Amino acid sequence: MILFPNAKINLGLRILRKRTDGYHDIESVLYPVGWCDILEIVPSPDGCTRLEVFGGSDAVMNCPQEKNLVMKAYRAVEKLQLPGFGPAHIFLRKVVPDGAGLGGGSADAAYTIIGLNSVFSLGLSENEMAEIAAGIGADCPFFIYNRPMLATGTGTQLRDTEVNLGGVGCILIAKPSTEAVSTKEAYAGVTPEELRPDENLEHTLSLAPENWSGVRNDFEDSIFPLRPEIAALKRKFEEYGAVYTAMSGSGASVFGLFKDCDRAESLRELLSASDMDTYLERLQGD
Repeated sequence: MILFPNAKINLGLRILRKRTDGYHDIESVLYPVGWCDILEIVPSPDGCTRLEVFGGSDAVMNCPQEKNLVMKAYRAVEKLQLPGFGPAHIFLRKVVPDGAGLGGGSADAAYTIIGLNSVFSLGLSENEMAEIAAGIGADCPFFIYNRPMLATGTGTQLRDTEVNLGGVGCILIAKPSTEAVSTKEAYAGVTPEELRPDENLEHTLSLAPENWSGVRNDFEDSIFPLRPEIAALKRKFEEYGAVYTAMSGSGASVFGLFKDCDRAESLRELLSASDMDTYLERLQGD
């Protein structure tokens, strides 16, 4: 079975408070985009389970198998001891850059659960798969549902939400190939701040994107001074007319929403020539 684990962007990301368990409560809207890895899962012909990874950064290629989120997902399903489940050969082609705040590894893990459920006819429901995914990583459950959702708590409490992309022709994402931001690094510099009474992310995102001025990513305050290339990338998106632009997740990627796809394409060509990973998605109806 071949699957295409896709990336996500964060429309707003507020860090609200540090919890007693050491994690942080957040509020963010996760939005799926079509930048995809390639994942193949087949029943093992030799009774052994193995993962083969192709492409990606040195960190991805050199990651021990059992520490890869794909194998963690396999082991999580294995522990359930469901009838019919068995060894598998898993092949992963990395396309979505890591250290980008796009959830590439989380998507791979979630799609592994989806694929195992189908290959071995396990009969798991969407909610049951999301519960398994929540034990692997904060972003993982989102990719089980894979539609715009408001994430709260540590990011695993999800509910459907609407996002108004009226007038937006395309989404451009770019990541400097020399930059990667770890979640640990990103959280180390943040100052949690409770929402003001007048802040309502869902309401704001129901408005046209040119009215999203109050929608912000709290990680930018701590990451931009340390990584000026990422800050400069956001300024370049603004210069080229993005109606809304922000860093995704904890970085290092930046995305922009464009009404004029010709401008977005011109920026993509410029950035690709500057040793950046880029992805352009034209929205339906454009």
